[in-house]
Amino acid sequence: MSAPTLSQYLLAKQHSLPVVTPQLQELLMQVSVACKAISVAIGKGALAGILGQAGSDNIQGEEQKKLDVLSNDIVLAATENSGCVAGLASEEMDDIYHLPAGAKQGDYLMLFDPLDGSSNIDVNVSVGTIFSILHKPEGKNSVTTEDFFQAGSKQVCAGYAVYGPSTLLVLTLGDGVDCFTLDRELGEFILTQTRMTIPVDTREFAINTSNMRFWEQPVRRYVEEMLAGQTGIRGKDFNMRWVASMVADVHRILTRGGVFMYPFDLKDSSKAGKLRLMYEANPMSLLVEQAGGASTTGRVRILDIQPTGLHQRVPVILGSKNEVELVTGYHLG
Repeated sequence: MSAPTLSQYLLAKQHSLPVVTPQLQELLMQVSVACKAISVAIGKGALAGILGQAGSDNIQGEEQKKLDVLSNDIVLAATENSGCVAGLASEEMDDIYHLPAGAKQGDYLMLFDPLDGSSNIDVNVSVGTIFSILHKPEGKNSVTTEDFFQAGSKQVCAGYAVYGPSTLLVLTLGDGVDCFTLDRELGEFILTQTRMTIPVDTREFAINTSNMRFWEQPVRRYVEEMLAGQTGIRGKDFNMRWVASMVADVHRILTRGGVFMYPFDLKDSSKAGKLRLMYEANPMSLLVEQAGGASTTGRVRILDIQPTGLHQRVPVILGSKNEVELVTGYHLG
């Protein structure tokens, strides 16, 4: 029996998971359509004239790439008229996105990072798309920004696409984590890995060590212990991996274990962290926990945080459970 397509997979899940409604199934299919289109655009690269800067900044003051803007437009176009969403929010937009006049409202809210790791796109390094889906509050006719302020534990589902040598779609419906590979000839995402599991122990870590001088003492202590290798207190050697694309780094951890850290630092003390809670930290934390891992800020579970801003930032430490618990213990020590 051949592996199911994403559509067949979701249809089967309707019978076993109450969370998978026909609307959610349709929304996820539209997200997959957007990911296919982004994959095609990335594959063309310089041939399509879409590399380089867009000449604009996002709300965080970060210079946008042409593909940031294009990817954002692709996701909006795929979902705004689906009849499945009541509102959308993107890392690349200042405010929430209201549906076009006359568009049918759905039962869900979606937040997304259209092109995570886009600083790598011009050097042909893997990038991705991250999405998080929430229920629209009941009884609301018009959606407000505050409706998106739901803790990560309230997510209906979350996932990401990674655009690398192959295009993958990784998804959780709150019942484990499964991975689909895009068959470019068929134009379909095919289920290729089920029940992805993160080993509780690891010998790999991912962190930008160029920021070491700005770290808090618990993170510095933890990393120095790993760097000491067999001669240190840990008594074993560790490898460091850092792609500078969260999707790529987290996918490696979901595949073979590891710990990813983008901790609080004093480089810019006005920011609580680098990564965005609702576009990056929440969906990735749900995926990691569903795969048996853990995710904290160093002090609290990320999925328990009550959002207070659309573009709120948080420190992120996630991956193999025992390592995350160790470094979190150092913070709480």
